[in-house]
Amino acid sequence: MNKKLMLIIGLVVLVVAVPLINARIRGTSSVEVEVEKLEPRVIESSVLASGKLVHEEEVKLSTEEIGKVTAIYVDEGQKVARGELVLQIDDQRLKAAVDQQQASVRMQEIAIQRQQLQVENLRTTWNRMKGLHERNLIDEDSFATSSNNLEISEVDLMSSRESLEQARAQLEQQEDRLSKTRVYSPIDGTVTTLDIKVGETAISSSTNIPGSSLMTIANPASIHTEVNVDEADIANVEIGQKARVFAIAYPDQPVEGVVESIAVSAKIAEGQQGQSFAIKIRLLDPEKITLRPGMTCRAEIFTATKDGVLAAPIQAILVEEDLTSDIVRRDVFVHRDGRAVKISVEVGIADDTYQEIVSGLSPGDEVVTGPDRVLRALEDDDRIAISESARDSNNRSAARATIVAE
Repeated sequence: MNKKLMLIIGLVVLVVAVPLINARIRGTSSVEVEVEKLEPRVIESSVLASGKLVHEEEVKLSTEEIGKVTAIYVDEGQKVARGELVLQIDDQRLKAAVDQQQASVRMQEIAIQRQQLQVENLRTTWNRMKGLHERNLIDEDSFATSSNNLEISEVDLMSSRESLEQARAQLEQQEDRLSKTRVYSPIDGTVTTLDIKVGETAISSSTNIPGSSLMTIANPASIHTEVNVDEADIANVEIGQKARVFAIAYPDQPVEGVVESIAVSAKIAEGQQGQSFAIKIRLLDPEKITLRPGMTCRAEIFTATKDGVLAAPIQAILVEEDLTSDIVRRDVFVHRDGRAVKISVEVGIADDTYQEIVSGLSPGDEVVTGPDRVLRALEDDDRIAISESARDSNNRSAARATIVAE
């Protein structure tokens, strides 16, 4: 009985004491809060995306002729100029084929000279036979035979000329094949990868079979980043917007960039489930740090920027959503004469820490920013006091603002 009685008395005391304590806190005591004085700021709304660095001007050299690599004239990381010889494939077999075809062309040229002499001789004979035929000194059959021999000789001459053209064409083909054993750089750039060694056999590509990769040459100045932007954010991204790119190797050294192109269609990026759009960002100062293709990076694309707008810390804005009426209400608590005054506000763009206040507040208002557990339980007209740490922080911020203004 005693235990039950004590439990009942405890419950009664608790029920009576809580309202009294609550009233005491609200009526006579104040709770310490952190505040921040509103002032104009620069707000940059942004979209975050991830991707990798790639070269826009990059070529992967391969061969069209099968052969053993006899010489490589460059090293990985070496700069090369357009038209510079970088690699040599064994050309002995093709040189012999070119020599053979050159001989064939010369033989055809000699055959044509011989045929031309024969045609001239037969034409002289035909002219003589024609005069005799006109004076009826030879029969019709002899003249017809002379005419046929001349015509056949002329046809043979035309055939020899066509054979010469064919031989020259074959010579050009062999010379073209020979020229492909010498590999030249098609661009000004740097050898980024060297995939073959002297003595290895270079294989040309064929149907469904890729050929040997010789080397990759890229223009370092053409490095840019390709990132994937979620389809929910793509409507805010436009060509020409500024961006800040952070390579994973240099997390504290951003490189400025500009959105250069936006993919027309969406795709599912590797490692992601939702649809995304590929965005190409051109780097404005790629030589600021040592960037290498293939590096993972993240990009912050600034979709909207406003200068000199009133902004409040994001944690100070309380959001209440009525699901039945689809109405979203945003409020902040402002410190006024030791009281917390709840004010409804309209907001605009936001960055990672601040959000634009379109209406409801004025410069100099002190908005309550925390602590979070206090802010969640705070109600309109509660007594509050600014914590000393928050007051010192605000004084330092004001001093900095004064120095900047001066």
